[in-house]
Order: sequence, then structure tokens, then C-alpha cells
Amino acid sequence: MNPPDTHEKTVVTRVAERHWHALEDDLVVGRGEASRRPDGRVFLSVDAWHGAVFDHLAEAVLRDLPRPLYTVVDEADLDLTTDWLRAGFSIRRREWEYVVPTRADPAPAPSGVTMIGVGDAEEEPLKELDRVIRDEVEATIGWQEMPAEVRSVLDPSRYAVAARAGDYVGMVRVVPLRQPRIGLIAVRADLRRRGIARALLSYALGALHRSGVATASAEVNEANAAATALVEGAGARRASSNLELVIR
Repeated sequence: MNPPDTHEKTVVTRVAERHWHALEDDLVVGRGEASRRPDGRVFLSVDAWHGAVFDHLAEAVLRDLPRPLYTVVDEADLDLTTDWLRAGFSIRRREWEYVVPTRADPAPAPSGVTMIGVGDAEEEPLKELDRVIRDEVEATIGWQEMPAEVRSVLDPSRYAVAARAGDYVGMVRVVPLRQPRIGLIAVRADLRRRGIARALLSYALGALHRSGVATASAEVNEANAAATALVEGAGARRASSNLELVIR
């Protein structure tokens, strides 16, 4: 373990590879944690009683870890945002959180395209589609621009699929939370702009409606105009926003 970081009454110690504690008079007054996401980036979180403790924790964590480092904050939490900016972070991007109404009358799929329900897709063709889409994303915007919850291990029970001529060409990820979450909508590059993404979203919202769910949530990168148009075209409204910050 690294030697403790002391300042006045606060002592910050690295208690594990990715965990730090701040103590005052042997009482834990703050915790820091680092987690590695599937795309390889390291994200930080700090939970502290007050700003001075946050500063001590952030200083110790930043000293111990190689950069770049990232964190995500609720944009409405001005105090926490200010804490991270004071530590040297800068705003990298904004994610809009949307509330999306489910629908009783899903839009029809484009001609020649059929929908396969959540959990009904065959695993191997789904894995192949996932591989193709990941390669396409990495060759363009990079996987770091995708939603955080899109894991490196594919879970077929969370995906509905669009099929064309026997091939899987698009998928939508539905996460079964208290308010279900639309985590990813992706279509093979050679078949975009044909209404498949809109049909996938509509299909997923229709299935949720039939199960008694009134609304779902979705997260969209502010810079992704196509995704913004897609969810807003489905009647989604902005509910909140998150900021991704980085220090390099």
C-alpha cells in the first residue's frame, strides 16, 4: 500500500488497488474508487463529507493513477461538478437522459425486415452482429463514445433484433430496471437510413407497453444528432443530463 497522505486532520490511505479512504480521528469521512470500463478507460468516484476531504482524496487518487482519468456527474449537482473542476478535470461531453413513452401502436418494420423479440434471438448470429457493429463503431467514433452500460460480454436475453433475408442486421438493448432502459440501438452500416433503427425502437416500446410499462429511459450523447432525432421522434422528453469529465 502507498504511504498515507496527510493534511491537517485528514489522512488519505490507499486501502486496496482501486480504493482509498479518508479518515479524521480514525473515522472514515470519505471514500475514493476507480473502476475500469469495458472500453479500457478508468472512471473515478469520490464520496466525501465536505469539499476539503474531497480535495485530499482527489489529490491522492490522481497521484496514484496514470492518466487520462474520467468521471461522470449529474449536471444538476453543482457542488460535485465544481469539486471535480477544481481538481483539474474538464468537461468532455454531455449525455441527455430521456423519458420515452411506450406505445400501443408500434410502427411497421421496413419491407423485408422482421423483428425478433427480446431474448428470442439465436446467440451465434447475435454475437456476429455485435462483432460487426463493434468493429464499425471502433473504426469511426470509437467505442468510448458508446453508453457505459453496453458491456463487452453480450447477454442475448436483453436484445431484440431486426432480421433481413435471414441475417441479423440491427439490435436494440432493453435493460429490465424499475423503469426499463433503452441502452443501445445499432444497425449495420450498410443498411442505415432505411428506417430499421426507428422500427427497432418502436418495436421495443410496443413490447414494453404490452407488458404494462408506461415509460422507458434512454441516454443520448448531445453530439449524436441522429440518436437525438430518433428518440425525440418517438416522443421522448429530456429529464436530466450527465457530464463526463476528463483529466489528461
